[in-house]
Amino acid sequence: MSAKKLYIETYGCQMNVADSELIVSLMAADGYVLCEDVKEADVILVNTCSIRENAEQRVRGRLKLFGSMKRKKNGLLVGVVGCMAQRLKEELILQEKSVDVVVGPDQYRLLPELIRHAESGNPVVQAILSGDETYDDIEPVRYDSNGISAFISIMRGCQNMCSYCIVPYVRGGERSRNPETIYSEISALKENGYKEITLIGQNVDSYNYNGFRFHELIAGTARRFPEMWIRFSTNHPKDLSDELLKTMAAFPNICRSIHLPVQSGSTTVLKRMKRGYTREWYLGRIEAIRRLLPGCSVSTDVMTGFCGETEEEHQETLSLLETVSYDFAFMFKYSQRPGTWAARHLQDDVPEEVKIRRLNEIIELQGKISGRVKKLDIGQIYDVLVEGVSKKNANEFFGRNQQNKVVVFPDSELRKGEFVKVKITGSTPATLKGTLL
Repeated sequence: MSAKKLYIETYGCQMNVADSELIVSLMAADGYVLCEDVKEADVILVNTCSIRENAEQRVRGRLKLFGSMKRKKNGLLVGVVGCMAQRLKEELILQEKSVDVVVGPDQYRLLPELIRHAESGNPVVQAILSGDETYDDIEPVRYDSNGISAFISIMRGCQNMCSYCIVPYVRGGERSRNPETIYSEISALKENGYKEITLIGQNVDSYNYNGFRFHELIAGTARRFPEMWIRFSTNHPKDLSDELLKTMAAFPNICRSIHLPVQSGSTTVLKRMKRGYTREWYLGRIEAIRRLLPGCSVSTDVMTGFCGETEEEHQETLSLLETVSYDFAFMFKYSQRPGTWAARHLQDDVPEEVKIRRLNEIIELQGKISGRVKKLDIGQIYDVLVEGVSKKNANEFFGRNQQNKVVVFPDSELRKGEFVKVKITGSTPATLKGTLL
């Protein structure tokens, strides 16, 4: 009897990518083989995100397609896992007739058993949050990796309770992994030729395993694996410490790049968002980065159109973008999520056309800033980790420097996975161009 085939689609953030790798590992242990063609699948799993409404709408579109496939292929099962599964639970089965299995982020160990139960024709839902599940005994299957870089989840959940955010409700409270299991996972990656790892969590600054904090974890990682580049994401402005910045400065293999979501440049909006810091505090953290880590790139998340946002508050966000001069930013308009504090207590009262106009102003400004910032790199020489062939030119290769900037350069020989030195000769708002030294 041939092995059953699993097809998995992943939506959302780095944490979901890491979770999909866990799921593939668990399913492989139960005899499943991963396939790349959805038409070959016996089981289709969709790993979902609930942070924004459009992410859920994309999933619903895919579920309709999979429903039509089920009508043509007897025995095909469709499962929804992750944040959307946790948020909707039984509602998802009622709303989407194609769905057989609904499993939340803390119940992945039960997936094989639940799928066997669903094979009898009875849909199943398992979406109970855990206070201690970290999956730290499972070695992920890096099924969609470039073989060079990998994400490593160091913690699960979040308890910051930002008023707009659904994450604490669908992923539970913070739980930190045992550092020894993290080191073991990195060691396995090193043995398999990986050159770069990214430690990930909703708020890595809150990592705390029996008093062992994040700056200690990243120092231990850098010390044990000096030949690997080490990145991390995401930081929280209220928790970013000088200890972490000093640790980064002390180890050359910790990449000089920090993602520090601001969300808004207005203190009054930040208060409504329950972010736990002010505009002045945030700018103080930026000053500390510039002072303790010269040359460190800074990226951010920006949300526009949050409840009650005035034109003056919007202008404060634009002025903060100018003040900080981010290397790049992820920019969104506010999308109310059911069940959040904001949905229960605040009015989503910024008209859609105003949200769109403000978002376009932010995007336009950040585009100019990114272009201006990248021009400052012209003439600099950077170490670059080569990732592959450029999508725009088969005679060029691309990689990233420590500042997490994409660098494109021509060469006659693909050096995937190698560290090379590149002199920057030009730039676009998104990319640095250079020549190999």
